[in-house]
Amino acid sequence: MSGAPIGIFDSGVGGLSVWRQVVHHLPDESVIYLADQAHVPYGQRSAQEIRAYCSEIAAELMAMGCKAIVVACNTASAVALEHLRQAFPQLPIVGLEPAVKPAVELTRSGVVGVMATPATFQGELYRATVGRWAGDVKVVEQVCIGLADLVEMGELEGERCDALLRSFLNPMLAAGADTIVLGCTHYPFVIEAIRRLVGPGLAVLDPAPAVARHLGERLAAASLLCSGSCRSEHQFFTSADPQAFDHAVARLVGARCLSQPLTWREGELLRG
Repeated sequence: MSGAPIGIFDSGVGGLSVWRQVVHHLPDESVIYLADQAHVPYGQRSAQEIRAYCSEIAAELMAMGCKAIVVACNTASAVALEHLRQAFPQLPIVGLEPAVKPAVELTRSGVVGVMATPATFQGELYRATVGRWAGDVKVVEQVCIGLADLVEMGELEGERCDALLRSFLNPMLAAGADTIVLGCTHYPFVIEAIRRLVGPGLAVLDPAPAVARHLGERLAAASLLCSGSCRSEHQFFTSADPQAFDHAVARLVGARCLSQPLTWREGELLRG
């Protein structure tokens, strides 16, 4: 069982920001990455839809023999994480929550900005995280409609990207934020553009490294860590165009792959 792969999924390419950290921190582990690009973005879908998609994907990853699952999507984590843990109690399931705690520890102005989707902000996980850690710190919530779409299209810089980022960053800066939390796994792919626009005096937090470390801790606690003798292999699947996804993987994380198609039929996720 320790030699089995880890399953990672997202609505699209954003979860690759988590994939690269898992591969970095756990180099002996094999990983199956599944991108549900047929339904991207999740952030504007209903909770019922998101839970249905996530349940189908988790079942598929378990059928592929995965020993653990990472929900590499803030929206899916906010809406479906507890549902998945109840539905698949036999698997360690790790999700994402906005990095509010480290942001609260870092802020000097007492104002923290969070960039996320509407569904993330509406989820119980986000509300619980803010309630637990924010204390007297002011949290400015910035909905970022369209940013995940730009990342999906590979538009990580340029005038249109900068203009969209400014429209999100300026309200948080005007409110006095000196620390910004990236509450969507797509956003780390434009972190350099964000840092260029806000300057060096403002901290921008990517939660992906902490997720990879937590995953390692969960696997170790369950005696599921792969030994040094394991040969890591990485597989990629998408519910949309495999060729376009392969180009995105190469562009975003520098990995060459030949992804495999997955299709939806009557509520079932099927391998092509």
